[in-house]
Amino acid sequence: MANAGDDRRPKYQRIADTLREAIRSGEYGPGDRLPGENDLMAAHGVARMTARQALSVLRDEGVAEARKGAGVFVREFRPLRRRGIQRLAQQQWGNGRSIWSTDIEDRSLDVDQVTVSEEAAPDNVAAVLDLAEEETVCVRRRRFVLDGKPVLLATSYLPAPLVAGSAITQEDTGPGGMYARLAELGYKPVHFREEVRSRMPSKDEAAQLDMSAGTPVILVCRTAFTAEGRPVEINEMTLDAASYILEYAFDA
Repeated sequence: MANAGDDRRPKYQRIADTLREAIRSGEYGPGDRLPGENDLMAAHGVARMTARQALSVLRDEGVAEARKGAGVFVREFRPLRRRGIQRLAQQQWGNGRSIWSTDIEDRSLDVDQVTVSEEAAPDNVAAVLDLAEEETVCVRRRRFVLDGKPVLLATSYLPAPLVAGSAITQEDTGPGGMYARLAELGYKPVHFREEVRSRMPSKDEAAQLDMSAGTPVILVCRTAFTAEGRPVEINEMTLDAASYILEYAFDA
C-alpha cells in the first residue's frame, strides 16, 4: 500500500486504501456495512463522486459488494482454493470421488446448469485432439455454484466416436466423473496440461458468473492425455478471479 502521506495518490484511492486496511485489521468483518458516501464525504472532506469512486474500487476488487437500497458491504464469500495438482490425482477420480472434493472441503458445490451436445469441433479443439476431417465432438457445458455464488463456467470437448454410448454423453457421468468413465473405455488420463491466462469477461460471462464490474476472469485450458500420449479431452474453464486462489504444491 502507498505511504499515507503520498499526496500524489488520488483521494479516492487513499480512501479505498484506508477502508481496505480497516477490513484487513478486522474493524469491518464479512457482511458488515461499510461507511456510505455521505459518511466518507464528511470524514474525508471530499465530493460525492470521490467517495463513490473509493467504494467502487473495493467493489471492483471483489472485497465489497453493493446491495440495492442498503449500501456497500464487506463481501462474505470465501475464495475457493483450487489445488491444481492434487485435484487431478488418480486417487481422486479413480476411487469414484469428484476432483472438486479436494477443493471444497465441507462447502456446498452445485452444478446448476448442464448441457450435452454433439457438435462440429472448433478449429483449435480439432487441432489439439488431432481429429479427422468432419469428426465431431461431444461438448459438455456446465456452470458450478459454490455456496450459492456462480464461480466457474466449464466446457469440455471429447471426440464423439470415442465416448459414444457412454455415460459421458449423459448429464450425470456417475462416480468419479468423466475421467473415471474414460478409464473404463480404455482411455485413462495419466497426464494433464493446463494453460492459464487472464482477461476481462465478456458481457455474457459476467452475467452468468454474477460478477462485480471491473473483475477479471481466469481462463484455464486443460488437456488430458492417455499413457500413449493421445489427447482425449479439452476443458476450457472460465473462473471468477475474485472467487479463486490458484494453488500449486509440488516437490522440487
